[in-house]
Amino acid sequence: MDILIKNLNFPKNVYKGLSYGEILIRNGKIDQIAETISLKDSEKVDVLDAEGGYISPGWVEIFSDFADPGYEFKEDLTTGAAAAFAGGFTHVFLLPSTSPVVDNKSQVSYIIDKSARLPVSLYPVGAVSKGLEGKELSEMYDMGDSGAIAYSDGKLPLQSAGLLLKALQYIKANDGILIQMPFDRSIGTFGLINEGLVSTRLGLPGLPAIAEELMIQRDIELVRYTESKLHFTGISSAKSVALIAAAKKEGLRITCSVTPHHLLFTDEDLKDYDTNLKLNPPLRTKADRDALREGVKNGNIDLIATQHFPQHFDDKVREFEYAKNGMIGLQTTYSALMHALPELSPERIAELLSLKARTVFGLPELSLKTGETADLTIFHPGKSSTFTKEDNKSKASNSPYFGKKLKGKVLATVSCNQIHKN
Repeated sequence: MDILIKNLNFPKNVYKGLSYGEILIRNGKIDQIAETISLKDSEKVDVLDAEGGYISPGWVEIFSDFADPGYEFKEDLTTGAAAAFAGGFTHVFLLPSTSPVVDNKSQVSYIIDKSARLPVSLYPVGAVSKGLEGKELSEMYDMGDSGAIAYSDGKLPLQSAGLLLKALQYIKANDGILIQMPFDRSIGTFGLINEGLVSTRLGLPGLPAIAEELMIQRDIELVRYTESKLHFTGISSAKSVALIAAAKKEGLRITCSVTPHHLLFTDEDLKDYDTNLKLNPPLRTKADRDALREGVKNGNIDLIATQHFPQHFDDKVREFEYAKNGMIGLQTTYSALMHALPELSPERIAELLSLKARTVFGLPELSLKTGETADLTIFHPGKSSTFTKEDNKSKASNSPYFGKKLKGKVLATVSCNQIHKN
């Protein structure tokens, strides 16, 4: 693959040599970076005009479900990777909630081996507990040796403080990190949406924010005790942001992420019982959404996690009570984020979607220089995009974004000597 990318802006935290210029990629590697690149008439390369768009190291998604193995009717590694590639992502962390569960080194190897031929690097997240049952620790050390990027029980967060304590102590041996989606399942067990005025008006059981906030308070205490590393993902309330900000100020090794959906929608958007907006954690109030937005802007929230959770048609097109949680989102992450927070600078976008995740999870640092592998995302905040069913690369279609015009557009993704242009 040989391609010349022209009319390109360089965010200051991505490349300091130029603010505007061109990049030539040959055979999957960066060949030249210059204000203007001249080619001989005999040289045949593809040309992409970025029209003033920006470049970033390839984006990283840390908490998605590709349902493979075991649930390939919802998604598989190939279709999930295609959706990620189209959305600007070159690295995706996959949840262990498959069948069989990713709780041993053979399952880790399965994902790594199958991803070798894909345009996106897939990283298994190893289960903390065997079978995701929350009772005893899995083969965490072996999974780490085999390539697990982190540890988590995914959508079934650890309820046992004792088991989480052991896990946090265990991962210190190799400076590992645990990802927790905070939710005390003994509170609001049957809740369908955020507990509040909207749930009362719609006649739906509520899931209170305290179920999330109590879990965060507990886990912060365990991190303080163990001096280990923990990442909270899917935080959804104003108090959650404040609790995590205070813990970080104290110097605890805690980071957090939020979904683009929680930055854009609120529980008011559920007035029509749209099952595509049935999520866990649920969409909360406008005040909570505004606190999340402020956390993204001021840095208290470290990064964006799409939480791409595909569901089969039959599990979404049904009564709200029985519909399953989650939405797909890899192809709409950037546009949803820019629609919610159009004031975000290209530098902050690169940090939220790439640079910070690489630091937090110990991925190799990518630099823009000649000879380096081209692992890049080209995006344009000044353009708009509309996600259509024809554009959708996922097997699933549980998205509230179809047909909606959103700010911002991913122009292209370059990875593994391949390119996807939108």
